[in-house]
Amino acid sequence: MSAVSDVIQRVGSKIVLGAPLGAGKANNFINDLYETVKQNPNLHLTILTALTLSKPSGKSLLESRFVEPFADRIFGNYPNLTYELDRECGTLPPNIEVKEFYFQAGKQMGNRYAQENYISSNYTLVARDLIDQGVNVLAQIVAPDETGEYFSLSCNPDVSIDIMDQLETRKDVAFVAEVNRNLPYMYGDAVQKRSRFHVVQDEPDRDFPLFAPPKLSVPDADFIIGLYASTLIKDGGELQVGIGSLGDSLVYNLLLRHQHNDKYQAILNEMDIATRYKYLLAIKGDTQPFQKGLFGATEMMVDGFMHLIKAGILCRKVYDNAVLQRLLNEGIITEQVTSTTLFQLVERRAIQPRLQAKDFHMLQHFGIFKQELGFEAGSIILPNGTRIEADLNKDSNFQQILQHCLGDTLTNGASVHGGFFLGCNEFYQWLRDLPEEERRLIHMKSVSKINQLYGHEELDRLHRINARFVNTCLMMTLSGAAISDGLEDGRVVSGVGGQYNFVAMAQALPDGHSIIQLRSTRNDGKRIKSNIVFNYGHITIPRHLRDIVISEYGIADLRGKTDSDIAAALIEIADSRFQQELIAQAKNAGKLKQDYVLPEHAKNNYPQNIIKLVHKYRKQGLFPSFPFGTELTKEEIQLGRALKSLKKKQVNKPIFLLTIIKAMLTFGIPDHSKAALERMGLLEPKSLKEKLYQRLLVHELG
Repeated sequence: MSAVSDVIQRVGSKIVLGAPLGAGKANNFINDLYETVKQNPNLHLTILTALTLSKPSGKSLLESRFVEPFADRIFGNYPNLTYELDRECGTLPPNIEVKEFYFQAGKQMGNRYAQENYISSNYTLVARDLIDQGVNVLAQIVAPDETGEYFSLSCNPDVSIDIMDQLETRKDVAFVAEVNRNLPYMYGDAVQKRSRFHVVQDEPDRDFPLFAPPKLSVPDADFIIGLYASTLIKDGGELQVGIGSLGDSLVYNLLLRHQHNDKYQAILNEMDIATRYKYLLAIKGDTQPFQKGLFGATEMMVDGFMHLIKAGILCRKVYDNAVLQRLLNEGIITEQVTSTTLFQLVERRAIQPRLQAKDFHMLQHFGIFKQELGFEAGSIILPNGTRIEADLNKDSNFQQILQHCLGDTLTNGASVHGGFFLGCNEFYQWLRDLPEEERRLIHMKSVSKINQLYGHEELDRLHRINARFVNTCLMMTLSGAAISDGLEDGRVVSGVGGQYNFVAMAQALPDGHSIIQLRSTRNDGKRIKSNIVFNYGHITIPRHLRDIVISEYGIADLRGKTDSDIAAALIEIADSRFQQELIAQAKNAGKLKQDYVLPEHAKNNYPQNIIKLVHKYRKQGLFPSFPFGTELTKEEIQLGRALKSLKKKQVNKPIFLLTIIKAMLTFGIPDHSKAALERMGLLEPKSLKEKLYQRLLVHELG
């Protein structure tokens, strides 16, 4: 508890704690602080954070028996945050407040306290908003280096760096580093001097595993959405992609495009994608294997990036020097260091002909000069002590420098810029095991450097050529507005995060595009609803930022189009069960031409066609349900499907009652169900309740 005491002594009785979103929270310190304040009414604690993650637990007997063994196996001794447990139960003490700017999707829909204390912010403005809220303590887990002189902010430099930079000179704040040796040591701006932290909590016996959400299955519709999206990612461009099954699907299809292009092209031809979108793909897309590769600049570095790096797709390096990057983009130089490299830097006035110390260090930083060289009083010093006057205007000096000083290839480039990362255990282990040279190709940065162009626009425009920002939404209106974070009744599903920033940035880049993915329908438990709607009482992305929208039924290219064209394009990628209603609404509102007729290619947008298509390719070894594996056992996969089916039926009482009757009339236990029942402790039920659950599961397992 000494770290807590040190913090209170430094900042006083009113503590406003900023904690990073996701995996980077200093759980041990936060729990210690929470318990201290909880026991002392003279103290007051406000927690400002986002994406609070907890080990899953079941609410019913069936859910508990399914989830808890799995959670113990996957999450181990990950310590849940006490404030979250109390918030869920409605037992937060009166001297503690919790405010979040991003929720785990759907988790807080029914929590009134969480909804009341949600802060809506673009991710790039979170540091500002936390400072405005009076944050005086910043705490997160860090990875130590071997010397003890530096810490890496590892998975979460995203907001912390900006807060530290702005509050560093104040004496009434505390930056807390909780050392956790399970963190990969990441580079870029994540590397900070240990001395920047006022309090260090280093207790090796309390190191805990990183929160690692397991890999789940990719639904059939998501595979097709990802397939369409993969045709719009241009070789040599930049990629941002989000978490979840839609992100996994895009990664899978990019791997298919790169590694098995013949099969990929065959699918595109069979689905008529190559012909139907011929003009769009010619201008904005690409379907060939990657030659130049992609550069990743993403708020959240998902575990899909691991697979893209392994496959050699995420391999385009960028450099944090505008002149150097422009020369590379123009093809005047390559990553191989030659006399042209040095000559062009002088020509473009990136360095002075008579080298100054800053010029020398820049050349050395990017590998243009060898690392073993020194610089003193206008001279370059070779390892043997020989001095060469650093004046490139003199031909003899220039020749000596070319002969003795040039490196081989450019260094300190990056193939990924990331704000934070979150992923499965395999991903974390891969990062830990990466050789340092390869790990240094991933530059972790603040979101102010990732999610916007301001302050570093020249460099970002050079890095982000043919940028593709791929995100998801819940619903889309026929005017091209996206609903991504909440509902029209005011409830927040997740949060704005960085989506708005990336969508707006796509509009600011001449060859950039925002790609919004959405599933065409949803099942609320009672009926199927369209996710493409005429209008809606809440939006996240306004209509004037419309660009490219993809459902499992196709691509809608909306940028610069008229209202009638936008409505038509979205109707054509909607589920056919809702198209006529949408057409009528749009025509009645004067937003769709009265003579509009749905084209033939859009008349069979039914889920059974998607299922049939995916299953056909699945028989050929494509589109596996778990494209990147899973930590679920065979029995858990079976049970997961059965429990999900039961949960849907419970919403509709007549259907659920009928299910119970059918289940009770089902006799005997098929052999294929026994292992799953054993996993749930229901092979030999001990009560009437367990007997009912056993019958229900046998019925659902089929």
